[in-house]
Amino acid sequence: MSDTTPAVDIGAAEQAIDLPEIGDEAQYNALMRTIRNRVTVRKFDNTYEVPERHYDLILEAARHAPSGANAQPWQFIVVRDQDIKDQITDYFVAEQRFRAKAKMKFPTPDYRGLATAPGFVVVCSDMRWVNAFPVFNDGSEQDEMYRANAERILLQSVAAATMSAHLAAAALGYNVWWVTAIGQEDAQDAMRPLLGIPDEISVLDILLFGPPDAKPYKRFRKPLEEIAHMDRYDMTHFMSDDALKEWINKRRHRVMYKDASRVD
Repeated sequence: MSDTTPAVDIGAAEQAIDLPEIGDEAQYNALMRTIRNRVTVRKFDNTYEVPERHYDLILEAARHAPSGANAQPWQFIVVRDQDIKDQITDYFVAEQRFRAKAKMKFPTPDYRGLATAPGFVVVCSDMRWVNAFPVFNDGSEQDEMYRANAERILLQSVAAATMSAHLAAAALGYNVWWVTAIGQEDAQDAMRPLLGIPDEISVLDILLFGPPDAKPYKRFRKPLEEIAHMDRYDMTHFMSDDALKEWINKRRHRVMYKDASRVD
């Protein structure tokens, strides 16, 4: 029989919730200032040294993120060794060059900037955590459907923690960069031995942060009226295959970077 004892003291857990009064916008405005100023840069001032306390504050924010079944399926490796940063950078630069040779027509960023990041956190997860979510584990077609959904739950959970970490870094005044390694087996093979990561653990993301090397800029954001729907899907926002293809071919590079001719 499973133990049903709560993992926390319920009375203390209830007292720990301290939200503002509904409608009070003061904390919202402070949060939005951080959200609006969470700006991506791809080259940092590598002379800066991140205080240990800042790592603690950023990871403290990450661990309070929501997750499916409250499994909290994330782990974080703080990388301070410059040689390891350089070797991880070498992998992504090689990937960048492969994409260019493969003519993927994707404006890949300059991954050399990874090595310049003073703050460098590798985000990992154990994919066996999918068993904490609804699955049959019987190999059936229905099990495959639930397992695929369970994997999405896991990835969304880890992404929530990573986003919380990004906002905490921005709240401390840092610029950030989110690099993903999801589904790249070569990335796993390159980073696992460098960081002593067991085979069961997957590298999902890398959080980079620090002062920028050059003045940052705010990228394009779609207006609210273009993405919001009320009660039902607004078909005026729907893009046909041709419209989406045109956006990718003619607009994607313009919204990704300040200067379409010079990928930062």
